[in-house]
Amino acid sequence: MSLPEIVSRADWRAAREALLAKEKAATRARDALNTERRMLPMVEVGKEYVFEGGDGKATLLDLFEGRDQLIVHHFMFAPDWDAGCRSCSAFLDQIGHLAHLKARGTSFAAVSRAPYQRILPFKARMGWNLPWYSSYVSDFNTDFEATLEHEGEWVERPGLSCFLRDHDRVFHTYSTYERGLDGLGSTTSLLDLTALGRREPWERPQGRASAFGAAVHSGEIRYHGEYED
Repeated sequence: MSLPEIVSRADWRAAREALLAKEKAATRARDALNTERRMLPMVEVGKEYVFEGGDGKATLLDLFEGRDQLIVHHFMFAPDWDAGCRSCSAFLDQIGHLAHLKARGTSFAAVSRAPYQRILPFKARMGWNLPWYSSYVSDFNTDFEATLEHEGEWVERPGLSCFLRDHDRVFHTYSTYERGLDGLGSTTSLLDLTALGRREPWERPQGRASAFGAAVHSGEIRYHGEYED
């Protein structure tokens, strides 16, 4: 087995500072990439999708729960499966308390093709209380490329799609799939995928959130029970 080289504290510090310079450069590059992502155009979602959740039938607009943004996790769970995908389950296990997303006007929901009566017992088994909907009776998964046809069969793939709401109009702003989910799961990493971002004053383009009618967030982190939704 090859282990790291053993060095003095001074040599470790020098090596760590050299790496830190590269890490800071990577952070600046990531911020620039997030800005480019927020500058992507968007497309209006004109089709009426029907989902089924804990409160019965729902539209895509309903999934926003009145907030400005929505992040959908395309959870792989085909209609004939007895349980959800293991890798998708591991991803959902990483999602923190949704209050931190909601405080920045962003809702989160999982969507799968499996009928809701299959989703519900699996959700209970996993101990999750986040919103999860079935798209069994709609074209949502295929339209947003979470279910693809390959050699005459339907194939599931994991992904995230982001949506923006302007009153009753819904827009698709971003999607990523498979390896694009690597490193995601924290509140800030999810917000960085959205058109309004973290809603903090330093983000570019300046004025995006306020121009869209959304408040710029102070960046203050609170205990999850102290936010005003």
